Amino acid sequence: MTESKGFNRVATVILAVLVVITLMPVALIIIASLTEESALVRNGYSYFPESWSLDAYYYMVKQGAVIVRAYGVSFFVTVVGTVVSVLLTTMLAYPMSRKAFKYRNALTFFVFFTMLFNGGIVPSYIMWTRFFHIKNTIWALLLPNYLVTAFNVILVKNYYTNSIPDSLIEAAQIDGANEFTIFSKIMLPLAVPTVATISLFTGLCYWNDWTNGLYYVDNEKYYSIQLLLIKIMNNIQALKSNSTAALLGTGQVELPGTSVRMAMAFIGIVPILIIYPFVQKYLIRGVVVGAVKG
Repeated sequence: MTESKGFNRVATVILAVLVVITLMPVALIIIASLTEESALVRNGYSYFPESWSLDAYYYMVKQGAVIVRAYGVSFFVTVVGTVVSVLLTTMLAYPMSRKAFKYRNALTFFVFFTMLFNGGIVPSYIMWTRFFHIKNTIWALLLPNYLVTAFNVILVKNYYTNSIPDSLIEAAQIDGANEFTIFSKIMLPLAVPTVATISLFTGLCYWNDWTNGLYYVDNEKYYSIQLLLIKIMNNIQALKSNSTAALLGTGQVELPGTSVRMAMAFIGIVPILIIYPFVQKYLIRGVVVGAVKG
C-alpha cells in the first residue's frame, strides 16, 4: 500500500511537470502577443518581456467584422465536414469489417492503396476546378483532402472487427434486423470511442486547413479563419516592407507584425483548447483499439 502511494506521488509529479512543459509554448504565444513590438524585435520572445502592449489585439479588433465572418466559415466547414466525414467513414468501414461481404478484401485493398499513392496537386486541382467546378464555393473547403481518408476508414474497420463480436450481429440477423439496422443500432453506438477519435482528427484537419482555401478560394466571403490570418499577416509584411511605410513616421509608429502573428496563433487554437477536453477520454481507447490489425 505504501509503495502504491509512493508510485502515485511520483507519477503525479512527473505528469505535472509534463503538463507544465506542454503548456509553456502556449503561454509563450500568449505573452508574445501581449508584448510590445519593439521589445520583441529587440529582445526576441521572452516569458518576462520588458514592455507590454495590446497593439496586436487592437489591430485584430479593427478587423473584427472580417474575423467574425471567417470564424463563421470555419465553424460551418468544421462541423458539417466532420459530421459528413464521420458518416461516410463509418459506413464505408462497415462492409469492410463484415466477413460475410464477398468483396471485403478487394475494398480494403482499394482503400489502403489510396494511402500510398495519389494523383498529386496539379491533377487534383484540374479535377476539382474543371470537372466539379468547386472554385470559389463553400464546397472547395469541404470536399478536397479531408472528407474521407483511408487512415480513418481502416481505424474504424479494425475497431469494428476487434471490438464488436460476430455473435452480436448474428443475433440481430436472427431477430430480423437488416444491414442498415445493424449498422445504425449496433455498430455505430458501440463504436463511440473510435467515432470520437476520428471526429477529433477530422475536425482538427478542417479547422487548421488553409491549403484548400489557398488553392481554390479567391473570394473573401469564403475565407476560413486560418486563410484570413495568413492574408492579414501577408498584408502586414507588405506594409512593413513597402517604401511607403516611411509615411508612418520616423520610427515612432511600428506595425505589430510579430505580436500580431502570435495573437493570430492564439485566436486559432482557442476553439481547439475548449473542445479537446470533452473528447480526450475517448481518444486513447479509440486509437489503440482501432490501430490493432484486424
